[in-house]
Amino acid sequence: MKITVKLFAGFRDNRFKAAEQEYPDATTVGDILTALDIKGPELGVALINGRHVPPEHVLEDGQTLSLFPKVGGG
Repeated sequence: MKITVKLFAGFRDNRFKAAEQEYPDATTVGDILTALDIKGPELGVALINGRHVPPEHVLEDGQTLSLFPKVGGG
C-alpha cells in the first residue's frame, strides 16, 4: 500500500520533507516511526489526513501520515 509520509521540524534532519512510499498491509504508525528511527518519546503528534492518531493506529492505502516532534522552549 502507498502511504505519503510528511516530516516536520527536526524530524526532517537527515531525512526527507515528504515521500510517498510502499508499506505492507497492516503497517502501523509505530512501524513507520521505527523504520525512520524516531523514538516514541520524541513524537509530539501523529496525524493521518489531519486527524490525531496513536502509534498503534493501522494505516490504509492512500493515507497521508504527518509526524511532528515535541515542541520545547520557554
